[in-house]
Amino acid sequence: MLNLKYVVDHADEVAQNCADRLMPSDIDALVELAAERNVAITDMESVRQEMNANARSMKQKLSPEERQEKIAHGRALKTRVAELDSRAQSLRAEVEARLRLLPNLTHPDVPVGKDEHDNLELRRWGTPATFDFEALDHVQLGTALDLLDFESGATVAGQKFYFLRNEMVLLDLALQRMAVDVLVKRGFTPMITPDLARPEILEGIGFNPRGDETQVYNVEGHDLCLIGTAEITIGGMLRDRILDGDGVPLKVAGISHCFRTEAGAAGRESRGLYRVHQFTKVEMFVFCGPDAAEDGRPQSEHFHDELVAIEEELLQLLEIPYRVVDVCTGDLGAPAYRKFDIEAWMPGRAAYGEVTSTSNCLDYQARRLGIRSRPEGQPRGKPRFVHTLNGTAIALSRTLIALLENHQQADGSIRMPEALQAYLPFKQIGPKP
Repeated sequence: MLNLKYVVDHADEVAQNCADRLMPSDIDALVELAAERNVAITDMESVRQEMNANARSMKQKLSPEERQEKIAHGRALKTRVAELDSRAQSLRAEVEARLRLLPNLTHPDVPVGKDEHDNLELRRWGTPATFDFEALDHVQLGTALDLLDFESGATVAGQKFYFLRNEMVLLDLALQRMAVDVLVKRGFTPMITPDLARPEILEGIGFNPRGDETQVYNVEGHDLCLIGTAEITIGGMLRDRILDGDGVPLKVAGISHCFRTEAGAAGRESRGLYRVHQFTKVEMFVFCGPDAAEDGRPQSEHFHDELVAIEEELLQLLEIPYRVVDVCTGDLGAPAYRKFDIEAWMPGRAAYGEVTSTSNCLDYQARRLGIRSRPEGQPRGKPRFVHTLNGTAIALSRTLIALLENHQQADGSIRMPEALQAYLPFKQIGPKP
């Protein structure tokens, strides 16, 4: 959520930002409502002062008629205060509701565009795999090697659910452990989070838990939703907290299952594991102070660079070619100030496909969730909203696609990258006899 004063003082800038992000909003109406709220508050305070003056005057010696007049006047003033307070509360609620619909501000270097086709490629690593044999996609490989079972998944839970089998289970767990080890060495606290959260937590993070366009599963009969990422649970765990200055930065590595309806997803680009309703993910999350670093940039921008570097490190350890893109305004989503995606080369698609994403949200989520910190060394200092960042360390469904397809061999086996072999009892997955 944006600061209301900033919105009022920079209405034209905020309106243009909404348009660039394909989230047009009536900023003028919001500014007018904020002004009406301020008038109601001012009028209420004025009437309260009059009411207090009237009460003080009753301590003087008064005739019975004068006292009755002041009592009646006091009652009228009390009624008027209640009316103005009700109006102010109503206007405050409407202002906040409109404010919550606005997207975050946007980093000045973010490319302006409508969708993923307008994202800006920043760099590449590795050379896309070429094969001197007929390469298979991950569905064909997973079926041939008895690693994936989509048929049983559909029988049990419906389309886009699946079973992992045999070596694929060990591979999934190995990737989780490798990612967590890398993160722990970098100062992240590992956590396994709940797979459910209250709707108000999702709303605070910036997700839409209800409505026709939601990607969220709601649990019938309970005020709970299945999470689409541990960003929701980690961000929500400090709701309405004030952290001491030495409590930030706080870096968390969260492991959770992720559930997404993926409504409307279809076609070859969604084949197999690329778009599924459930997967496991290791998520990175950072709470940091709002102060600038020595170079004048917000601390959160430096942590954003660190999260991208970790994502690249993991893909390089897995020997998977990739490219980094700066996500355009129309593809950012509401909470992100800036977002970088990493797209891995997927031979089965003969194209790059997104496998990780990392966002700097500044204080947008913290304002919605009430997460603040006091300046370090100032126990009585005024609390300020923290900055939050999130990023994918490993998303097991899509990483598995890239791993299987890039490391397949002519005999039908799949080679395991050297860095991953320490976590596995095998160096390759071979054809079943």
